[in-house]
Amino acid sequence: MSTLRPRKQPTQPRAIETVACILEAAAQILEAQGFEAFNTNAVAERAGVSIGSLYQYFPGKDALLIALMEREKQRFRDDAAAALAEPSGRTALRHLIQAAVRQQLDRAELARLLDLEEEKPETRQVLEGKSGFAGLIRRILEMPGLPLQPDVAGAADDVGQLIRALTDAAGLRGDSDAAALEKRIAAAVFGYLGAAQM
Repeated sequence: MSTLRPRKQPTQPRAIETVACILEAAAQILEAQGFEAFNTNAVAERAGVSIGSLYQYFPGKDALLIALMEREKQRFRDDAAAALAEPSGRTALRHLIQAAVRQQLDRAELARLLDLEEEKPETRQVLEGKSGFAGLIRRILEMPGLPLQPDVAGAADDVGQLIRALTDAAGLRGDSDAAALEKRIAAAVFGYLGAAQM
């Protein structure tokens, strides 16, 4: 399991920038060439750092993948959290759906490959419980403008699973129409909640 975790966290600005360059290089290699071309030497070369510098932070490509997944999840969390500033549960839920679609379609090939990797049990174990997605949905479901749910925690989990399943399926199919995907997800989610769209 230690090979799936970074060796150390950067604290100095230059080190933070180096790690950011390494992760972006990893993302670009995955997008352009897939898992077959993804290795530490290729990532170091693309990032413009020595292999030794890469190994200071990552023990191998599996740790790089985990760090890349965590970066993408954090970007999604930051985008999705803005939903709580919306005036109603309905608009907050729409924002959340839009954030999920952006995450899946903005860098569609990267998202698709990371989704596949995330299905591995050892990867899921490392990432388990870190998203805060269900908690965010729970807070949205408690906002005004949505029907009260008898089991908010259960409804939040179901809504999260609906959003995740539909966005992941669209990514695997290669869908690129964000507006149509948002509409399908909203229909499913609002229908489930008993809040059919107006």
